[in-house]
Amino acid sequence: MISDRILYEDNHLIVINKLPGELVQGDETGDRTLLDDVKEYLKEKYHKPGNVFLGVPHRLDRPTSGIVVYAKTDKALSRMTALFRTSDVKKTYWAIVDRKPQKSEATLVHYITRNTENNKSIASAIERKGSKVAKLSYRLIASSDNYHLLEIDLHTGRHHQIRAQLAAMGVHIKGDLKYGAARSNPDGGISLHARHISFTHPVKKILVDITADPPHDTLWDYFLEKSREDGN
Repeated sequence: MISDRILYEDNHLIVINKLPGELVQGDETGDRTLLDDVKEYLKEKYHKPGNVFLGVPHRLDRPTSGIVVYAKTDKALSRMTALFRTSDVKKTYWAIVDRKPQKSEATLVHYITRNTENNKSIASAIERKGSKVAKLSYRLIASSDNYHLLEIDLHTGRHHQIRAQLAAMGVHIKGDLKYGAARSNPDGGISLHARHISFTHPVKKILVDITADPPHDTLWDYFLEKSREDGN
């Protein structure tokens, strides 16, 4: 139920903990979207006649889970879209990866080139025609026998940035076949989760600080418990 996954709601915004495989908004597949489900929830809860307005100021890749912000008014949509285009929204992700990076924490800077034909991005150490600079910082926060949990702070917002930059250093997100993982996840998603977001509310001008737990499975549950034990 959508109501069980609401992380924040007021008159201007509604923030949802997205599941792997859900579409943030419609695409060429024509599949039902999280946007559809949230609209239906709002229509029923508030007994709204006609169409429900719900804007999309940012997106998450379909296989990724975690925090998605929707705007309930035109004013909130335009202002949140502007915030996401700047560095005024702090975004932190968790990624379960197949290899331990050589350094337990580091900042990665690459040049991202997007291939629209196969919906994939390549991260390179050198600038190429049409590429854009991409920057993130990561730190290792937990390990199991076969996998490792990275916490990632995004400094730019490029297409498939985390997936491409980690792959460029030989580290692959669990389940991410497109970027080099050995096998898929049972649910078809990837083990990349939008864990935390903070920003100044576009209308109320107060700090909004939201954390979302990852989806339940044996490995995510293990890492969530481990991170809590270690104070992360």
